[in-house]
Amino acid sequence: MLDSRTQKYDRQLRLWQAHGQAALESSKICLLNATAVGSEILKNLILPAIGSFTVVDDKLVTQTDLGNNFFLLPESVGQSRARVVTDLLKELNEEVQGEAIEENPQNLIDQSRHFFEQFTLVVASELTEEYTLKLADLCWEFNVPFVTVKVHGFIAYARIQCREHTVVESHPEQIVDLRLDCPFESLQAFASSIDFEQLDSMAYGHIPYVIILLRCLEEWKASHEGHLPLNSTERAAFKDLIRSKQRAGLAEEQNFEEALAAAYRAWAPTTIPSSISAILNDSAADVITPNTPDFWIIARAVRDFVAHEGKGHLPLAGTVPDMHADTDSYVKLQTIYKAKAREDAAAVATRVKSLVELSKRSNPISTPDIDRFCKNAAHLRLIRYSSIHEEYAHTSPGLKQLGNWLSDPDDNIVWYVLFRAAERFRAVNGRYPGELSTPTSAKTDIAGLRESLNAFLNQSGLETTVVGNEFIEEFTRAGTSSLHSIASLHGGIVAQEIIKLLTHQYVPLDNTVILNGIKSTTSVYRL
Repeated sequence: MLDSRTQKYDRQLRLWQAHGQAALESSKICLLNATAVGSEILKNLILPAIGSFTVVDDKLVTQTDLGNNFFLLPESVGQSRARVVTDLLKELNEEVQGEAIEENPQNLIDQSRHFFEQFTLVVASELTEEYTLKLADLCWEFNVPFVTVKVHGFIAYARIQCREHTVVESHPEQIVDLRLDCPFESLQAFASSIDFEQLDSMAYGHIPYVIILLRCLEEWKASHEGHLPLNSTERAAFKDLIRSKQRAGLAEEQNFEEALAAAYRAWAPTTIPSSISAILNDSAADVITPNTPDFWIIARAVRDFVAHEGKGHLPLAGTVPDMHADTDSYVKLQTIYKAKAREDAAAVATRVKSLVELSKRSNPISTPDIDRFCKNAAHLRLIRYSSIHEEYAHTSPGLKQLGNWLSDPDDNIVWYVLFRAAERFRAVNGRYPGELSTPTSAKTDIAGLRESLNAFLNQSGLETTVVGNEFIEEFTRAGTSSLHSIASLHGGIVAQEIIKLLTHQYVPLDNTVILNGIKSTTSVYRL
């Protein structure tokens, strides 16, 4: 029977398992400004049980806040927004610790720079460009992942900044590593041990397709100087060879149908994907020190394994896909693959231990972590984000694509440039366009926003005509409003990406997302 805690988090444990949950529960999140979208992000992190959160906000609750923030009450008006939001969020999960700091986030950034070093991740909501850049630089310096979010009417924006993010469990749809072209000794012995001619009809109809492919491939290579089927003609002939093994009148032929469907796995050589080779040969794995992250130590061990015990191949994943087979044959096949996977992982573990000892590192790397790395070695992911400082200094490579994106009138990148232009407007006018919400100011603000936008486009080397007036008018019309529906949806999107960052599972977006509530679309950009 499951304990109450497992029952409580059952669904998410199926997604990221106990080690992912442990990573989540050890995290400390800081939110600057308890806005509607900021509160929604925290809600979606508190429910699955982050370790703790801190809300920094010096504002008092207003009537406007009541209209868009679910975590405020009518009686909250005039009270500390940080404290009220923190208290109500804590009610969602008694296992999560929450703290409210009633201080201006800007003062904290200016005067207490090391304050942010303690957190696993920092989220800034509706922070001005000037202080977004200051905080982003601090987080970059302290190697703390940083997320900035904004909601402007029906449009929302989020940007992730992280020096380096590694993913072992990217969760591909299926991990298939059969080694048909280069079978290891125990697999080859098992395939050779089955006498096809002596099997009765029932057993013949339940030969695992992996065995059928291995035997056919062995026969093919014997008559083709050891080569795999190289072209379409040879591959068609190889399929004919598979068909020739079928028995006439056999009631069960599903295993041969599976063999034909998976024939491509027999002629596809087992290689290391270029993206994985790039990771294994990354300079981060060259020199191992006491401060080298676990990921890079294991990567170095796997690199050395490939060069020696693996004979050019990654550690075996050890998984066997479902197939039409009798229970005994399938279990034997599973056992053979798992045993080889354990053998490879053990060899990698030995190398990891040596690297840890040589580096004089105090804490060892756990066997389960090494096993997970080996199982997922063909699906590792490495993201090195560009800094927000680079982006705003126009040195980020992604900004070179702005012109191409803006050439499409339906591309959501138009809202990104308007967010940037609105910050220029605020720097000049001390407020955002549309913030005053009067007919006179709206007309003036539209012209002012166009001027700020043109300055940004000119700096980016783009024509000012690429953004139509209708977008400027809509952005100004929205003012600084924050709709709860948009804040809630955007909060869910951002929280999902934060969970990926915290658990190091699944692949987080890189690096900017725009939510268009008008057209119900989202777009991701690498800026």
